[in-house]
Amino acid sequence: MTVDEFVEARVLPELHPIVAALRKLMRQAAPNATEMISYGIPAYKVRKIFAVISPTQKDITFSFTHGAEFEDKYEMLKGVGKIARHVKIKNLQEFNEDALRSYIKQALEIDAR
Repeated sequence: MTVDEFVEARVLPELHPIVAALRKLMRQAAPNATEMISYGIPAYKVRKIFAVISPTQKDITFSFTHGAEFEDKYEMLKGVGKIARHVKIKNLQEFNEDALRSYIKQALEIDAR
């Protein structure tokens, strides 16, 4: 299954604009990353998987594998695990491009280590 097929089959139509915006941002902010389906969801990888997009019935969860290590000056990261953190996006008004770019940049820096 491709990411396009995944979006059509598994993401609610009203959430498609959020996924499209995330995918566009990833192409811009992480041009060397490979977009793929891993463990049944869209994932981004350079050396290792560093981010995934997970749809729910209410929102899109954009998760970062090593998000617990990030500087979170935007205070958008959620999660209590020791490693990963995520951002929930319910609509395009909640799409904070500056914050997401910051998180993607940090994820790439950690992945490069």
